[in-house]
Amino acid sequence: MAIGSDTQGTVRRPSIWNDPKTRAILYQAIVVVILTLFAAYFINNTAENLERRGIASGFSFLSAPAGFDVGMSPFLKYDPATATHGTVLIVGILNTLLVAFTGIILATVVGFIVGILRLSPNWLVSRLAYCYVETLRNIPLLLQLLFWYVAVLGSLPSKRESISLFDTFFLNIEGLFGPLPLPQPGFWAIPVAVTLAVVLVFAVNRWARRRQDATGQQFPVFPVSAGLLIALPLITAAVAGFPLEFEHPQQNRFGLRGGMIILPEFAALVLGLSLYTGAFIAEIVRAGIQAINRGQSEAAHALGLRPGPTLRLVIIPQALRVIVPPLTSQYLNLTKNSSLAVAIGGAEIVAVFAGTSLNQAGQAIEIIAITMAFYLAVSLLISMFMNWYNRRIALVER
Repeated sequence: MAIGSDTQGTVRRPSIWNDPKTRAILYQAIVVVILTLFAAYFINNTAENLERRGIASGFSFLSAPAGFDVGMSPFLKYDPATATHGTVLIVGILNTLLVAFTGIILATVVGFIVGILRLSPNWLVSRLAYCYVETLRNIPLLLQLLFWYVAVLGSLPSKRESISLFDTFFLNIEGLFGPLPLPQPGFWAIPVAVTLAVVLVFAVNRWARRRQDATGQQFPVFPVSAGLLIALPLITAAVAGFPLEFEHPQQNRFGLRGGMIILPEFAALVLGLSLYTGAFIAEIVRAGIQAINRGQSEAAHALGLRPGPTLRLVIIPQALRVIVPPLTSQYLNLTKNSSLAVAIGGAEIVAVFAGTSLNQAGQAIEIIAITMAFYLAVSLLISMFMNWYNRRIALVER
């Protein structure tokens, strides 16, 4: 007689408590019930506390007047007299995206340069790059931001003693002043020309790659692309009569007024984030290059390639498959670390919306929820883009 069978030959089922599948479903159901009860208690308790304090819930506060200045709004005209908390939210989002975009570009450039210099055969150059990496990545980012803002930018001359650069740019404790471009009628043709130039660059790059695959002959893609990106907008601007004027900063009794200004808070934040994240990216680039087999370089040299083209055409494209996944984490860290601007008076979303607006409106739950949703959305978008790029450069297995 088989084990688990009765005398009539039928299979005996185990009890419910001894069935692993049933037990797993039961445990998960218990966890869901506990979480539901906890969430219900949390929501009910929060609603009672808000009602007891006379705080109305909802998002109607977004249309209420803000009544304060945000200090920096390069993409949106901000008037403290008429701005609402919704306007503050938009300004904070745009400023955060500007800091994240600028910081990612600069950190990538710094990281790749320092990472390559770390592998330089020149002892002094490689040691300097090593000192940069070990120094910046072992000092807290908040301390570095305070260093740039207080010790470096805070020691600039007063607004009456500005440092003049070619009588066009002026640097003082209030920031860097420069000409502000003012588009004139007909300016629309220039962005169209730039877009057309970018499309042509992609087309030339694709055609050159196919030509090289078919014939083995290289095409000077970089100078042709640079020529298109510079010449086409310039020719269009000349035909349209250069429809762009500049508003230069003017000195008066209260200091410089007018023109374009880069505030010290923004400069300190971008500098600190870029140099700090660049140190981590440098190590990622160094490790990615060292992950490539030395035989690749030797084969390229045997074909007559010099060190520069070998690095650019052979090593870096293969190293990117190792570099991109950890690079994504650094981009996410830089974006989230932009919230430290609140320590130096920045104008990003945490400082102006989750800080000043929250103190005035008192809608803590709604404001914090919106801020968290914004960072979550931006992080997911960055991850999606980097994952797409990683799949694009991955090896195609047959």
